[in-house]
Amino acid sequence: MTISTSSQTDLQALRDEIRAEALKLGFDACGFASASDAWPNGQWLREFVAEGFHGAMGWMEETLDRRAHPTGMWPDARSAVVLGVNYGPEHDPLKALEDPACAAISVYAQGDDYHEVIKKRLKQLARWMHGRFGGEVKVFVDTAPLMEKPLAQRAGLGWQGKHTNLVSRQFGSWLFLGSVLTTLDLPADAPERDHCGSCRACLDICPTGAFPAPHRLDARRCISYLTIELAGPIPVEFRPALGNRIYGCDDCLAACPWNKFASLSAEAKFHARETLKEPSLAELAALDDASFRALFSKSPVKRIGRDRFVRNVLYAIGNSGDPTLMASVEPLLSDPSPVVRGAAVWAARRLVGQAQLAAGDEGDPLVLAEWAQNLEGGDVVLARD
Repeated sequence: MTISTSSQTDLQALRDEIRAEALKLGFDACGFASASDAWPNGQWLREFVAEGFHGAMGWMEETLDRRAHPTGMWPDARSAVVLGVNYGPEHDPLKALEDPACAAISVYAQGDDYHEVIKKRLKQLARWMHGRFGGEVKVFVDTAPLMEKPLAQRAGLGWQGKHTNLVSRQFGSWLFLGSVLTTLDLPADAPERDHCGSCRACLDICPTGAFPAPHRLDARRCISYLTIELAGPIPVEFRPALGNRIYGCDDCLAACPWNKFASLSAEAKFHARETLKEPSLAELAALDDASFRALFSKSPVKRIGRDRFVRNVLYAIGNSGDPTLMASVEPLLSDPSPVVRGAAVWAARRLVGQAQLAAGDEGDPLVLAEWAQNLEGGDVVLARD
């Protein structure tokens, strides 16, 4: 059915019908926002990139014009249907930091890849909307250059906290976001206002001081960026602060007091797999490419590849203080990957001091630099702002 009238009553009924269908498909939150109105977030993004806070994420600068406004992605877009799916964890993620021999993996990556799960539902909703009301539709879930968090705030799903992530009064910090842009001109929901007040919990808990000010993130210091986006060796000054975090970091999310209203996700695909609930660092260090792919099948972790992942595991081993884990480090000193070999050198020095190992015929300059530091001894202590 195609809309034949633009009366406010009819549009409100249309919106209610879309919301009901979204909830039926398994979304936990649904809001509506204008996709064409002016907003200030594009300028904020330009300042973020101008200050270099995006680090090595060159794609962010390359797509800056398209990211600056929803219509940069699609000039004909009039409205956004913004959807949220609760991925609330069963336990406090900060508990995983207490056992240095086990790995801490970000909550969102302990289950199936949310991109695939949510994209399927978004497509179902978009097809239903098109068939029911007409209009053109396009779906987005994180991988496209669309600023979903400010759009979600405009749609009333939550607000961007001082850590720049979305906070919901109903779901706390744990909402996956997706959007359906449409040419239909739908009434917008009231935007959610900021409820952070004077709280600084998310800022103060950050292990690397990644927030130069409230609502400002320097990704170059963020553990999620360092363990996921950065391809080469992680700067030495940040390695001790990683602790046992090997993929992402939930500290600023978990510290938020609004999580007292959060609940366990109803979606079984987002529940933590048993194999990823604080897995052994020794077992993870032994992964080759095939076993890495098998372990992280249908997981977002797979996108960083085995070498970057084992690099992170070695930094965690170096932070463990457990010299028995040298048995996991030694084979990796001759790993085919330079980034793994370099991390193994650092881990060895952390575990046994000036390791009685020789660089041999090592030819990679970055690995040789790790060996040179190994011979000099000492660690760089992270200087927090």
